[in-house]
Amino acid sequence: MTTELPYGSWPSPLSAAAVSAASPRIEGARYVGGEVWWGESVPEEGGRTAVRRRTASGDVEDLIAAPWSARSRVHEYGGGAWTTVAGDALVFVEKADQRVWRVALGEQPKPLTPAAGDMRYGGLTWQRGRLLAVRETHHGDEAPHRDIVEIPTDGSAARDASALSSLVEDSDFLAHLALSPDGSHLAWIAWNHPDMPWDRAELRIGRLEDGLVAEWTTVAGGSSAPLQPVWLDDVDILYSDDPDDRWNLWRLRLTADLRCEPVAPADADTGGPLWSLGGRWFAVLADGRIVAVRTDGSDELVLIGTDGAAERIAVDAVAGMSIEDVRGTRILLTGSAADGAGLWDIDVDAPGDARQIVGGSAAWGSDWMPRSRPLTVDGPRGPVHAFDFPPTNPDVRGPADERPPYVVFVHGGPTAHVGGAASSKIAYFTSRGIGVLDVNYGGSSGYGRAYRERLLGQWGVVDVDDVIAAAQGLARTGAADPDRLAIAGGSAGGWTVLCAVTLSDAFAAGISRYGVADLRRLAEDTHDFEARYLDGMVGPLPEAEALYVARSPLSRLERLRTPMLLEQGLEDRVVPPSQAEAVRDALRANGVPHAYLAFEGEGHGFRRTETVIRQLEAEVAFLGQVLGFEPDGIPPLDLD
Repeated sequence: MTTELPYGSWPSPLSAAAVSAASPRIEGARYVGGEVWWGESVPEEGGRTAVRRRTASGDVEDLIAAPWSARSRVHEYGGGAWTTVAGDALVFVEKADQRVWRVALGEQPKPLTPAAGDMRYGGLTWQRGRLLAVRETHHGDEAPHRDIVEIPTDGSAARDASALSSLVEDSDFLAHLALSPDGSHLAWIAWNHPDMPWDRAELRIGRLEDGLVAEWTTVAGGSSAPLQPVWLDDVDILYSDDPDDRWNLWRLRLTADLRCEPVAPADADTGGPLWSLGGRWFAVLADGRIVAVRTDGSDELVLIGTDGAAERIAVDAVAGMSIEDVRGTRILLTGSAADGAGLWDIDVDAPGDARQIVGGSAAWGSDWMPRSRPLTVDGPRGPVHAFDFPPTNPDVRGPADERPPYVVFVHGGPTAHVGGAASSKIAYFTSRGIGVLDVNYGGSSGYGRAYRERLLGQWGVVDVDDVIAAAQGLARTGAADPDRLAIAGGSAGGWTVLCAVTLSDAFAAGISRYGVADLRRLAEDTHDFEARYLDGMVGPLPEAEALYVARSPLSRLERLRTPMLLEQGLEDRVVPPSQAEAVRDALRANGVPHAYLAFEGEGHGFRRTETVIRQLEAEVAFLGQVLGFEPDGIPPLDLD
């Protein structure tokens, strides 16, 4: 028997503290002997990334104790911050000093790279007895220099930097390092400013002499965006590329004519934006079959036979899949399932016997997790894709004559996407009777290059039009109250929030988490990886300066009349606090209800338990005060 209560006031067992603890970020995984090792964020320990192992007996142990944290800052977003060497030793990048350290079981970490200079390492990989990495060297205000290096595992480079061997440089950015089986060639992905890696990149292959690249050539890309080279043998390479709109698999043979052929092409993406150095979308089994992720909004896992035929593998995950490691017919798969993010050990020939290593289920039960409903609406420039998460509570229903309030979630990036998997954070809202609409506006990945490029030159226009179209389209179905629509987003998503509330009256409330408000300031202050991102999204400077001014919400703050909640990390290097503070000052001057929450110790994204708790409670309280409902057990927020 369910109880009828107004939407937004439903009691829920999902506390903010429980949600924070249930939202780990998985950072890679490996088979090590008879064990599984993985990286996992620990919100209750300051958001550090621990590397853990599950022993054959099922016990879970930390390989590096607090305060050690395996997190790279190469390209600022990192990735590939740890790997294993020589069978059972862990090497990792320590967040605090960005040095590479080695630790054996039962011992203390020992440095492998020097302390002198501002050097960062990422994309760590152990191949053919060599530890390779992308090194990023900073020199004051100059642009960082990047190269591929070999790091001795005996610790000699910690004392003498000259012991580090630089294999190759010759480009602004590098990723996805792959040594051929005979050790004679190195493959990698390279790209240069002003391109982002999902716009244009190159697959390069270098011939090695004395372990270093003597000469290299570009074998794919240039006008497309290849990813993840994997050697099949000494002359054949498997990789992903998108010359025909979708990222699909290609096989290249190192012959004089560089013969290349597609492998099981599909109207879906095996690949995605290379924001970090760790993502992997396919793996080759020992018998030559290929396991691949395919994305068309949501993810699916497929097994491609040696004859090119593909069959779907039934797994729990539906979004954010990455194939972390392979052994025989088994894979380690990370991703998000209907009940949350997790890591699974899967035999592709018997997927029904998958072993859940961590996460992947809700502590409060699956009845509290909303099931997504794909939604496509007509937008000004074509279809707009989204996922609807309706209010979900097994004990409560809403009044028949009331439609629920909804908050529109806008993902960051903007070149990214959401895949229709519920998270504990989404359930925090839906279990209280607040619907969530997760929008993949034009410019999002997961729907092919043409959809992704809809945003080129149109950031602040297409994204705004699309989130409004999606919200109004949902309301027209009767699923949402058109007068109680809110919008929330972080970073690039926060930009869309600020643009939407200064350009329209479609939303009754807005939540901006470290959102971009000033494009010129972003172009001046942002880090090197994204230093030319805006060239494509808006236009190159100084030619497009007038457009930067016109598009920026800071240029029209006098039109800001929508109640706002602003959330900002005080150590944010990507979007500095001054931007949120300028919006706060305008809200105060305009007499608009608002709140500004500044979090010590947080950067671009919130990782600490206490921050996530405060954020979630504040957001629901704010929505209740503005949209007219009383959240159960959550005190009101002090609004200015």
